[in-house]
Amino acid sequence: MTDFKIAVLPGDGIGPEITQAALDVCRAAAGKFNFAIHTESALAAASAVDRGLEPLPEATFKLCQKSDAILCGPFGDPRWDNAPPAKRPERAKLVLRKEFDLFANLRPIKPVPALLNASPLKRELIEGVDILVVRELAGGIYFGEPKGYAEDAKGRYGFNTMVYHAWEVERVGKAAFEAAKLRRKKVLSADKANALEVMQLWKETMQALHDRDYKDIELKHMYVDNCAMQLVANPKQFDVLVAGNLFGDILSDIGAQLTGSLGMLPSASLGNGTPLFEPVHGSAPDLVGTGKANPLAMILSAALMFTHAAKRPDIGNAIDEAVAKALGKGLRTPDIAAKGEKAVSTREMGEAVVAALLA
Repeated sequence: MTDFKIAVLPGDGIGPEITQAALDVCRAAAGKFNFAIHTESALAAASAVDRGLEPLPEATFKLCQKSDAILCGPFGDPRWDNAPPAKRPERAKLVLRKEFDLFANLRPIKPVPALLNASPLKRELIEGVDILVVRELAGGIYFGEPKGYAEDAKGRYGFNTMVYHAWEVERVGKAAFEAAKLRRKKVLSADKANALEVMQLWKETMQALHDRDYKDIELKHMYVDNCAMQLVANPKQFDVLVAGNLFGDILSDIGAQLTGSLGMLPSASLGNGTPLFEPVHGSAPDLVGTGKANPLAMILSAALMFTHAAKRPDIGNAIDEAVAKALGKGLRTPDIAAKGEKAVSTREMGEAVVAALLA
């Protein structure tokens, strides 16, 4: 059997630390299930820019092209915040999404029972919550043209364009409806059709797709500002939530707080090229070397990798269960520890997940 090839991009800040924890879990899981994997690491983002390279060097891109999956740490470094957009470390991820046409970003939001008290929301609001956010990832305002800087009689200004073709909306809509088939058969489409023509097209296209191909799935539409409020007020109403690039970015971060910490939220980016798996949180440069980073979102992203890229949901589920077991034993990194509760380090949390997996 050919090894399952994983391109590893550790990223910036806490990326190398949490990536190492995730790789330890991957290797333990592969050994347990007799599944052969091969990992190869490469430079990207700030670690590349620091060496005078592009945010996504050609060698890294080629490695990703020939791999079966990309396991990616967080990108970003405040030292480069004022760099031109094309030179910013985060640019590497946008290039990967665009070049591999990774148009559907899956972000599961399912609070772990052991962490219900870690969320700022009341326990009764989040107990039983199970949401899948499907974010359109290859279009919208992050990629629309024209964009840039200009100057007129009123002074210097910046501009971006939010644009969606109907086919872009339809393909991410299909991803949402297909996911709903395997869940509770409910899709909520978030838009701003009352203010933006591009969102009116989004709403019309989603409705037409539903009426043509997915009449057995319940479809509702909700304005994105109301959706943000409802995620906090009544999150149990949601099953699959689909939104455009910008709105999906914001809504999924709100959803992260239902889990108790952004450090608990994984994601999978799927499309027509090598799929990419990454935590939703940032690079947290202030935590580098402190041992306080939470590796669980990265580990859970690896679980999604086995499920969606390797087509081994048994391995993915085993990793999910190992995370739940480790948390069930009371282990907490500082971001999810209650006041006065002893916290474990990044390495200790990773080791606990490996131990639970192999038990």
